[in-house]
Amino acid sequence: MRLPTILAVTVALALGAASCSSEAEEKRVTGVDELREALQKAEPGSSVLLAPGEYAGGLSLENLKGEEGRPIVIGAADPQNPPRIVGGAQAIHLSNVSYVELRDLCVSGQSGNGLNIDDGGSFDTPAHDITLTRLTVTDIGPRGNRDGIKLSGVEDFVVRDCRIERWGDGGSGIDMVGCHGGLIKGCRFTAREGLGGSGVQAKGGSSRVTVRRCLFEHAGGRAVNIGGSTGLQFFRPQGVGYEARDITVEGNVFVGSQAPFAFVGVDGAKVEYNTVYLPQRWAMRILQETTEPVFVPCRDGVFRRNIVVFQSDKWSEGGVNIGPNTAPASFVFEKNLWYCRDRPDRSKPALPTEEIDGLYGQDPLLADPPRGDFTLKEGSPAEGLGHTGLEEE
Repeated sequence: MRLPTILAVTVALALGAASCSSEAEEKRVTGVDELREALQKAEPGSSVLLAPGEYAGGLSLENLKGEEGRPIVIGAADPQNPPRIVGGAQAIHLSNVSYVELRDLCVSGQSGNGLNIDDGGSFDTPAHDITLTRLTVTDIGPRGNRDGIKLSGVEDFVVRDCRIERWGDGGSGIDMVGCHGGLIKGCRFTAREGLGGSGVQAKGGSSRVTVRRCLFEHAGGRAVNIGGSTGLQFFRPQGVGYEARDITVEGNVFVGSQAPFAFVGVDGAKVEYNTVYLPQRWAMRILQETTEPVFVPCRDGVFRRNIVVFQSDKWSEGGVNIGPNTAPASFVFEKNLWYCRDRPDRSKPALPTEEIDGLYGQDPLLADPPRGDFTLKEGSPAEGLGHTGLEEE
């Protein structure tokens, strides 16, 4: 039986609302009145759990505040049969929130972004301590700059074990603007066919973000866009001279995309221990899209211990596209394995600096890429490289 729609509501929660209850409450909801009441009474440690069924998107929450060790949880009553939040401009919009967790929800069919979490426009008070776990976000947009998950002014966040598919053709699976101290781990990104956007993007002054052990399958023109192009008024903090800084992309698998990696207006980033299979044009791009006087040229990228398997007819400019106003001589390349599977003699890339201990023309002996197995066969020369080389943290 189809449950009543419950999410086409806007709830503003008062800042600093207190509760007389000393124990966390678990509230299960099946209708709009129950949801409204549960959110108005939510306190640190509360869980609001949605029964299985289809719900209309459009929920907007402000000032939802948990506490350290006692987050407010919005999730599925039955994780094996998660609720489906369908349609609306956005499924859920959270503003000026802290210590909040969303888990085991399915989101699809929004005309704007799937999920939107931000600081409410108050740059000095970021949203913080946000956890997104086991979310499925699909079929967003489809046209224009539409993101699966949009984070603006968010600090200390985790996105874990989520699946994001078919976002807007100019957007990203996860788009971060001015976000800091984040981890994206164990997620899967699959774009619409021919998409020109990105799987993950960190821009607008973002820093200290790690993308770890994810799978990117044809995840846009730039699977991971480290940096980007942001209007100066949207930077968090204001006045910085870079789009992104201290970004780490490690232990991931990339299949397809025009370029798995793009360094765009970056002031330091590491790409290491990744396995790249059949990119469509380049292994990476080094670009500068924001050229205001305060901005440093894209610089200080590190590319090390990756495996790159490519095809000669899908390989341009020696695998690296370098744009103007950048500092490619500041990039470091170390001990990557490069293999052109149809012309091993053409495996060596055209890098902007001399690589340290690079391996060229040696088949890494990936187990079974057509079936999605990118582990290494016994005797592989790539032992210790690629996604299987990253030690567990």
